[in-house]
Amino acid sequence: MRVFKIKLFARFARRERIPDINLCEAISRAERGIVDADVGGDIIKQRVPRKGTGRSGGFRTLIAYNSGIRAVFLYGFAKSERGNIEDNELAELREIAAIWLNATDERIQQQIEKSLLQEINCNEAK
Repeated sequence: MRVFKIKLFARFARRERIPDINLCEAISRAERGIVDADVGGDIIKQRVPRKGTGRSGGFRTLIAYNSGIRAVFLYGFAKSERGNIEDNELAELREIAAIWLNATDERIQQQIEKSLLQEINCNEAK
């Protein structure tokens, strides 16, 4: 299972001080069948804890997810900042998810080299 974050999400995670281990745990839960919400279009919503609190008061992440193959963190927000995302935003995220989940390994590597995508090594994050 390869796990990535797009540049926009990486900026959000850095600003909010969300460590990669928390992102890996969200994917680990999904791999065990524990998904907070399946929003369709190969996108799941997983909660990620805020430092010093639990997942329920933390952040919501939207992830392009193909079990056992690839997960790409697309978008994150604090529950306290907004309740949910709009339908038009979700439609756009579904298009982006399809691109990342269908990308070849060569294309993924090109995007990593351009710093548009970052791979999370969940084995090292533990």
